[in-house]
Amino acid sequence: MKATVFLGGGRITSALAAGLRLAGDRRRIVVYDRNPEKTRQLRRKAGVEIARDIKSAVASAGMLIVAVRPRSVAELLDQVAGCKASSLLGVSLAAGVPLANLRAGLPKVRWVRAMPSPVCRVARGLTALCFDRGATKMEHALVRDLFRHVGQVVEISEKQFDAFTATFSSSHGYHALASLAEAAHQAGLDRRTALTAAAHALADGIGYWRESGVSLDELLHEAATPGGTAAATMAAMNRAGYARVIAKGLAAGIGQARRNARK
Repeated sequence: MKATVFLGGGRITSALAAGLRLAGDRRRIVVYDRNPEKTRQLRRKAGVEIARDIKSAVASAGMLIVAVRPRSVAELLDQVAGCKASSLLGVSLAAGVPLANLRAGLPKVRWVRAMPSPVCRVARGLTALCFDRGATKMEHALVRDLFRHVGQVVEISEKQFDAFTATFSSSHGYHALASLAEAAHQAGLDRRTALTAAAHALADGIGYWRESGVSLDELLHEAATPGGTAAATMAAMNRAGYARVIAKGLAAGIGQARRNARK
């Protein structure tokens, strides 16, 4: 039986394997990584198989998932090309590496770009997909099915991919939580209470928006009661350049993704 093969056993491979198992998916998963400790941990935690070398990994693949850092993709594709593999379905998780680069490295592979969140570990993630022109309808369905096990899936054009990558990262939530908690501590709360209050402010607000069906504009209007604490807080943050800071952060992330594409 052909396997779902991950080349790279790092954080995102670990998250996807854990999320698939949590969701009850028992597909055959094979992982190759040059670091044997990573693969041993994955075998213990998610019941994956370990490939002894890249050639055996590629030989067992029905779907080949490239899960290495962007700067390592070209070298990895050269290694896969040396395996003389037959036609494959390839999924790249490398941020900023365009389909053209992937095709150039392995022309016989039908490529898909995927950008999953580490929150896939608890099967509540979000994954963006972008399919190369050679992928068949069946291959579209296979890839969508894989990522639907671990959360929501959206399909976007490749020109939108860098902006999506910079926008949807769960690091935004961690960064906002850390910043809000630190500000609350500086305002007089002890650290534990500050973190608890900040976590509820972010998680509860977003959770209510998602489940209530109330529009974001309505909720912001509701919060901005004239003379109220929330209205004063938001107004001061806006005057300080809150929106500009977010826009500059996204622009920096998109720029980095595009620099990765040129490497």
